Amino acid sequence: MTGAQALADAPSDERIKRLCDWAFAAAGVSDGHVAVAFVEEEEIHQLNLEHRDRDKPTDVLSFPVDGAGPTAGPRELGDIVLCPPYCESVERAIVHGALHLVGMDHEVDSGEMLAVEAEILRWAAQ
Repeated sequence: MTGAQALADAPSDERIKRLCDWAFAAAGVSDGHVAVAFVEEEEIHQLNLEHRDRDKPTDVLSFPVDGAGPTAGPRELGDIVLCPPYCESVERAIVHGALHLVGMDHEVDSGEMLAVEAEILRWAAQ
């Protein structure tokens, strides 16, 4: 799938915003800015190598900025980068990335993040 095909299959901007808002609300975050980018395999591969030392493409990466502390201006939650050909579901990847931006981490919790993700996706399907 090319970048143009991936973007054609991407959710609308409104849908992306709604998915992110649900994920942030589930973590008690009610304000902030997030950027969501759709990239090609080569770019996500390079980002994964640079930031996670994993020499392979992946579905989604999150890059938090402000964290939960006080900010001088509007909160910058961070960036979500997706590679649609590697996503089981682009909507799942968006929610997954958004939950990482607000501090959730399925690699160290006891399943809470993935349970919240599943619940949000149930809401989204209605």
